Amino acid sequence: MKIFNTLSGRKEEFVPLEPGKVKMYVCGPTVYNFIHIGNARPMIVFDTIRRYLEYKGYDVNFVSNFTDVDDKIIKKAMEEGVDSSEISERYIAECRADMEAMNVRPATIHPKATQEIDGMIDLIDTLVRGGHAYRAEDGTVYFRTSSFKEYGKLSHKNLDELQSGFRELKVTGEEGKESPSDFVLWKPKKEGEPYWESPWCEGRPGWHIECSAMSRRYLGEQIDIHGGGEDLIFPHHENEIAQSEAASGKEFARYWMHNGFLNIDNKKMSKSLGNFFTVREISEKFDLQVLRFFMLSAHYRSPLNFSAELMEASKNGLERIHNGLDKLRELEEKAGEEELLEREKVPYEESRQLVAKYEAAMEDDFNTADAVSAVFELVKLGNSTADGESSRAYVKALRETLERLCGVLGIVTERKKEVLDEEVEELIAARTQARKDRNFALADEIRQKLSDMGILLEDTREGVKWKRA
Repeated sequence: MKIFNTLSGRKEEFVPLEPGKVKMYVCGPTVYNFIHIGNARPMIVFDTIRRYLEYKGYDVNFVSNFTDVDDKIIKKAMEEGVDSSEISERYIAECRADMEAMNVRPATIHPKATQEIDGMIDLIDTLVRGGHAYRAEDGTVYFRTSSFKEYGKLSHKNLDELQSGFRELKVTGEEGKESPSDFVLWKPKKEGEPYWESPWCEGRPGWHIECSAMSRRYLGEQIDIHGGGEDLIFPHHENEIAQSEAASGKEFARYWMHNGFLNIDNKKMSKSLGNFFTVREISEKFDLQVLRFFMLSAHYRSPLNFSAELMEASKNGLERIHNGLDKLRELEEKAGEEELLEREKVPYEESRQLVAKYEAAMEDDFNTADAVSAVFELVKLGNSTADGESSRAYVKALRETLERLCGVLGIVTERKKEVLDEEVEELIAARTQARKDRNFALADEIRQKLSDMGILLEDTREGVKWKRA
């Protein structure tokens, strides 16, 4: 299995730290609003990678965080006149709902930054004691980039060039830095903001220290794969490497994987351009399985252009797969002969070759585009060779193979049953009553049932709103 490693700039043979096990960390969203389709790409990409690793027999420990303390969260909380935790918990719930609709499986654990402060303080203290970090007069703690000789190795940037660039970008409030490229590990509190006690001042952590501390706690000092969007290479992942390796003296992650950018109609996604879409907005026009299928239509490292026309093409492609499976299921029910017929041996062998083609694509840096092509070839094979005279053994083998390969890609192969509005309203009323009765387990169970039915809920001040995924 080959993986393109951003650190080395080339494909490398995948060799885990421990045979049969994979420790994997992927940076999650900052939860101040609904996730956008740019957030969705790494979620889908790394969920698929995880699924394939498990398909190959690996035991995957997959950690992905929620950043639940941040300037944007605090700003939104102040605007609404609520505690910042109310904002973060609201949008964590909404994020989970969107993930379910995209068939993105929950991570082994989703740590929240606010619940990991002690680990961050401990890590910062290790860096300060080791001479890799220092406290400014106002209580801010900075990482001393000059103390880490390999700073810039992930982004392939020279420290002198970085420092020159940072001087041009210098803003007020950074006078305490020894060098323009030093970055914040801990910052003093501001009025009205959440804060925690620390050896340096009352305050809160910088963004970069979060992932290092959470990865260290749940996966150990060394991990196999660290993933995220291309936009995180610098400075976020560069800073993670510096602080993690400065603290431990060990290589932090063996393989660094980054998905390419997502453009909208060949332009960068931006609110100012009016082409910024949340996953929830897309769900109003397309089943989110279509969004997942669309994301897998290109190699994860390639830039991906989003448009309504390309989504329609993905919808049609997904329909071809569903139609092919519907035909096989119908034929399987009616099939008479149990054993493989003589005329079926050649196409059966061809189906095995298509599985090998699929696996070869996935093992070449998780080339989902070519893997999807193999799935379409399998559908075509079924359409052209399976008929009313086919044996149950042949039809069943094709059906199970298609379902298995689609499952690795996270493509749901069962069609959603039509749900009546009255049934939805009854379940929502039951969930509302359960919440009033403080029976939160039942409320969560009902929400999950609705999600499985393709119904997305949004808890608002005006009450519960719902829509079909």
